[in-house]
Amino acid sequence: MGVNDADDDKEEDAESVELIDDEGNLFGVVNVIDALVVLLTLAVVVAGLSLVFGGSSSDSPSPETTYATLDLGTHSQNIISEINEGDSNSNGLTITDLYTVPDGGQSRAIARVEIEGTPTEGAISYDGAPLRLGRSLSVATNRYQISGSIRGVGNASTLNTAQTDLVVEDTIDVEDAEQLTVGDEIRIDRRTIGTVESVNQYGTGSPNRVQVVVGLSVATLRDGDTLRYGLTPVERGSRILLPADEYDINGQIIAVGTSEPPGTATDRTVTLRLSEVRDTIADSYQPGMTEMTGGETVAEVTAVDVRPSTVVTTAESGAVKANDHPINRDVTMTAELSVRETPSGIQFKGDPLRQGNRITLDVGSTTIRPTVESIR
Repeated sequence: MGVNDADDDKEEDAESVELIDDEGNLFGVVNVIDALVVLLTLAVVVAGLSLVFGGSSSDSPSPETTYATLDLGTHSQNIISEINEGDSNSNGLTITDLYTVPDGGQSRAIARVEIEGTPTEGAISYDGAPLRLGRSLSVATNRYQISGSIRGVGNASTLNTAQTDLVVEDTIDVEDAEQLTVGDEIRIDRRTIGTVESVNQYGTGSPNRVQVVVGLSVATLRDGDTLRYGLTPVERGSRILLPADEYDINGQIIAVGTSEPPGTATDRTVTLRLSEVRDTIADSYQPGMTEMTGGETVAEVTAVDVRPSTVVTTAESGAVKANDHPINRDVTMTAELSVRETPSGIQFKGDPLRQGNRITLDVGSTTIRPTVESIR
């Protein structure tokens, strides 16, 4: 090969590696405009796939966890027994704490739940909406499905509960009162919601009924500055239900902050009076009559004075004359009563003991209702 032939080959090689030829083909093969169209199409496809699969993690906020209190309402015992801490939905809601109390023949459940939601404008959004007070959320497992309204939202995983001492007063059947004992537990399914701390029992006008004053320690919920037993405020005058295994107490609260009845226990001597009692009945009243309740002496009659009742007649002349009634008698008794002295006055069997008031004494064979004449 000569020198000229080698130069010709180099020129041909240089021409063969031109990027774009005279006809606008890339490397002499692909038209430049066609290549640009292909590249643009690929860019659009890549962008679309990025949108479909969520793009980078920085494009959407990370889920956050908060907690809410749900009032799950009242349910039968078979539903309540299925609800447990740890129950969860498939969409990010888990029960972390549970409180149950009796309510109208059923049981009320209040739960603290953990919620995984999306941060939205300074709040947590769950299932497409903010966690507003009053909003209803569903708790669904393979055993039950219930819903409840939001009563509060915050960072605590447990309910704000407390053990609260209180005293309730109720009137129950004698058979039930015989089962009422210090140490009894009030339970809802497997949860203890109250314990009997003290018991005082008093007779009533009915031989089959007993007045009970019961000191309790019960599980309560703090709602701001208010303590609640379920939804009921724990305050004097409120009525709460406490079902034990062998009896129910549906009592009115008479004291909060103590499991002992109000005041200091002591004895007082009182003078009692009954007017115009049939002589046969009056003669049955004797010293030593005693009211016993729960093995304790509540009242003991120490003296009895029986005198004929007075009959006042007016003669035709206008003269007024007092005569003894042939049958009726006036009875004066002296009795020792077990009472409690409170800041508001003396109480006997939970009721005020005042001059002029009538009290009830259940002395076994009979029940008498004398009027208080004096207290010493």
